[in-house]
Amino acid sequence: MTAGSFKQVYLSLHPKLYRVACTILKNTEDAEDIIQDTYCKLWDDRKKLVDIQKPEAYCVTLVKHLCMDFLRLSKTAQNNHHIDDYDFPDYSTNAENRIEDRETIRKIKSIIRSLPEKQQRILNLRGFADCSLEEIEKITGESAVNVRVLLSRARNTLKMKLKH
Repeated sequence: MTAGSFKQVYLSLHPKLYRVACTILKNTEDAEDIIQDTYCKLWDDRKKLVDIQKPEAYCVTLVKHLCMDFLRLSKTAQNNHHIDDYDFPDYSTNAENRIEDRETIRKIKSIIRSLPEKQQRILNLRGFADCSLEEIEKITGESAVNVRVLLSRARNTLKMKLKH
């Protein structure tokens, strides 16, 4: 793989990979380090990358694994998940829609902040970091059953409060 093709395929994934790392770690400096490590590993394995059918999925999985390794080593990082740290992009081109979108995001953030801490954390990991249930178990130390229950309760509360 040439440097040009590497940049075209893998560096274009940077915003998503950074968002995943930030969501899991809740620390921009640590997320930047993880992304740097990710690109180093990818570059070192660039000859094998030609065989990768889904580069985005491969990279997201790599970032998640590096983040989970980091979290296992850093207990303090596990307690820093806050919805207010997320940046939601503006997809709307219409000013009126952007205002409505921002209001909806503000309402969602408010509802999520009102959830119990464990529900907030699991909802953030599943919804924003796109972690699997098994990954959430490893990160939080909760059992599979408890992760599912907490996630279900959080989602139900969010749905119910959004309707009102």
